[in-house]
Amino acid sequence: MKIGELAARTGLAASAIRYYEKVGLLPAPYRTGGQRRFPEDAVHRVLLIRYAGDMGFSLAEIKVFLSGLRDASPVGARWKKLAHRKIKDVDRTIESSLRLKSLLEHLLRCKCASLQVCVQRLSLSDNLKYIRSNRA
Repeated sequence: MKIGELAARTGLAASAIRYYEKVGLLPAPYRTGGQRRFPEDAVHRVLLIRYAGDMGFSLAEIKVFLSGLRDASPVGARWKKLAHRKIKDVDRTIESSLRLKSLLEHLLRCKCASLQVCVQRLSLSDNLKYIRSNRA
């Protein structure tokens, strides 16, 4: 299929598909008359790339994820390693989001007389220590 059809079937711009090809997420298609011709299974691969990106995977992570689909080696171990790493990222994001939610809920109820009182009630100096220790 031509790149325009692949783009239409996946909801992406042709430029995105060319970029995926350039960075190695899509194998180079064969060409006829100077035009790219993608196999039918390219639709599934592009949809998987798009879905993984929507789920927060970087293009480098997606490349690792997909690399097992092009060779004869088992993909399970690579996918599990990537999944474990991503779960840690998700856990950190959840923790951060819960802290933000707590702060916002506090701010909705806040009747502090001054910024200084508010900072003390929120224990922001304790939070700063926590943030610094997690960056180390």
